[in-house]
Amino acid sequence: MDTADLLERSYPGRRAELKRDIFRKALSLFNEQGIEATTIEMIRAECDTSVGAIYHHFGNKEGLVAALFFTALEDQARLRDAYLDAAKTTEEGVQALVFSYVDWVEQQPQWARFQYHARFAVTKGPFKEELAERNKTRNLRLRQWLAESGRAAELQQLPAELLPSLIIGQADSYCRAWLAGRVKGSPTAYRGILAQAAWRSIRAEAPAGD
Repeated sequence: MDTADLLERSYPGRRAELKRDIFRKALSLFNEQGIEATTIEMIRAECDTSVGAIYHHFGNKEGLVAALFFTALEDQARLRDAYLDAAKTTEEGVQALVFSYVDWVEQQPQWARFQYHARFAVTKGPFKEELAERNKTRNLRLRQWLAESGRAAELQQLPAELLPSLIIGQADSYCRAWLAGRVKGSPTAYRGILAQAAWRSIRAEAPAGD
């Protein structure tokens, strides 16, 4: 999957062509120049459109950054849910969460790189409440899955808010290092090891003698 594929999935059709072009050019500039250094005028020049057209779609630069960030989150969630729907056991579900995260980062490195850089800006900016609501909705899907067929009984008694960090935390750390060029091994090459580590961190201990 490349950037164009992600944008076609998220904003299909000819009417969204300008929006996709703005997204594509803005994503490239934000990653190359940095979010703070990139201006609306720079994006306008790359898109060969008007500043008014950009403001019409996104309101301002903060709105464009948030729209890109939310687009990445939604695409990531689509892949996660597809993997999770195919899981039959609790362990396979945890594996699905790790696999989908790692696979998405490797398939979409430019989006993932932007997502990491933009998270602080969106968390502290005018769209922080919308981000909180979106995260709540995304985490609800995980809690609903765990509630099915008594899966929670297979896990340690842990705060629900801690589970995403325990499951994804190690994969997230490795993916960040890979995107930054600090490690060379492909994230997907280690996804099995990362999934095993995630499962060990949350599974309930078997009773003595089992």
